[in-house]
Amino acid sequence: MAKKVKSKRACGVLMPIFSLPSKYGIGAFSKEAYEFVDFLAKTGQSYWQILPLGPTSYGDSPYQSFSTFAGNPYFIDLEKLVEMNFLTEEELEKVNFGSNDTVIDYARLFKTRYVVLYNAFVKSGLSVDSTAEADPKFKKEFDKFVKDNTDWLPDYALYMSLKKRYDGLSWVEWSEDLKLRKKEALEEAKAKHADRIKFHEFIQFLFMKQWFDLKAYANSKGIDIIGDIPIYVAFDSADTWANPKLFQLDKKNMPIAVAGCPPDAFARTGQLWGNPLYKWDYHESTGFKWWLNRIKGCYKLYDVIRIDHFRGFDEYYSIPYGDPTAENGKWVKGPGYKLFEVMKKELGDIRVIAEDLGFLTPSVLKLVKKTGFPGMKILQFAFDAREESDYLPHNYTQNSIVYTGTHDNDTTLSWYNTIPREDKRFAKKYLNIKTNKDVVWEFIRATFSSVSNTAIIPMQDYLGLGKEGRINTPSTLGNNWTWRMKDDALTDELAERMLDMARTYGRSANV
Repeated sequence: MAKKVKSKRACGVLMPIFSLPSKYGIGAFSKEAYEFVDFLAKTGQSYWQILPLGPTSYGDSPYQSFSTFAGNPYFIDLEKLVEMNFLTEEELEKVNFGSNDTVIDYARLFKTRYVVLYNAFVKSGLSVDSTAEADPKFKKEFDKFVKDNTDWLPDYALYMSLKKRYDGLSWVEWSEDLKLRKKEALEEAKAKHADRIKFHEFIQFLFMKQWFDLKAYANSKGIDIIGDIPIYVAFDSADTWANPKLFQLDKKNMPIAVAGCPPDAFARTGQLWGNPLYKWDYHESTGFKWWLNRIKGCYKLYDVIRIDHFRGFDEYYSIPYGDPTAENGKWVKGPGYKLFEVMKKELGDIRVIAEDLGFLTPSVLKLVKKTGFPGMKILQFAFDAREESDYLPHNYTQNSIVYTGTHDNDTTLSWYNTIPREDKRFAKKYLNIKTNKDVVWEFIRATFSSVSNTAIIPMQDYLGLGKEGRINTPSTLGNNWTWRMKDDALTDELAERMLDMARTYGRSANV
């Protein structure tokens, strides 16, 4: 039986892996990640919330991944590969991973990281190009990993190998036989790309080994990991290519309709996400087998799961494929509680956070309540001087997770400096803000003093950052997912202030 989300008062920090400092261009499972865990423990935190761990595709968004099961190779700690004699310090010093230690250069990472990892693969002894034999213990562990993950790893490794063969093109632009997964074409590709396939299995083995080591360390310090999973998978992914029956695709495996959001005040023509929509009747006929496997996989990776766009389980927005905007979409009934009923029966009392933001219909609210999952409260959404808001702290319930903002929001400081004058006046009055230097900490205080069981604060707000610390601006492409924390950001002074806040409002894990 899985543990419940902690019902006692607790707090945590939202901090993506990629935003950690490191020597090699992007945050990783390196010593800095372990130091961050130590910092969380020292400041009384119970949770570290991260963003999806999957390999990113075009646009660098962790919410558009090549696989819902695989891990991002960029997060592999290269220093550990030096310790394993798969790389040398001299080799790494010759590679330019990016000169700016506060901004991720994804284009440079794409050009350099896979080359470095392939060199490690050759030195591991697993490649046909290796001159040395693989260490027996390492090879035994690797072989076991491959054997234990046959439900997703072979398709993913082949898919990534074929993407390399087709210069990164989406699978719909591959040869017709491969696009439609004709048996003979697949067998030929497996034989032709055997070494490249093993390389991607090698990468995933390293990723999982390093992540589970880091997670075990966090758990040993009393820190639970909150993982984030998108409701949808990317169209250009191993998931869609390998499992076309799960999605609303035609006989040529092209989408019939795609996901998105209708027009609103923020997006005049709506949001066209382009993800394939699930064929929910098929999923139900299998007892939601794929979803059960997905959630099981997530429970190995994380302690708690935040499911993005929870509304889509009640009703999802369906846009005809090929439409240039989301204006002609329609709402269609989703699986509702049936999916979660099966999950709870098969997996026990699962620990889930429902991302229930945005416009919510009575049926969505009913679904969230029936599941018993805590919903989300965003303090930045509270201060509209024109109307009473459910996001004002006096309207919260205990079974909720409160944030100052999320990865899709501006930092609290930048947001506050740009809101209308009336909204700012209301926020000042409600939060008793005396001077501008108190703004962010008064927002943090409001989340901590609320009745919500859990308060999660983005690291950028603790650091008092402005717009330079923003992670993502929805419906925009470029300049997202690039923020990195400075190496000297986690000071003793900040730790003391965070711990004091946690203790003051009964949220400290080390009272």
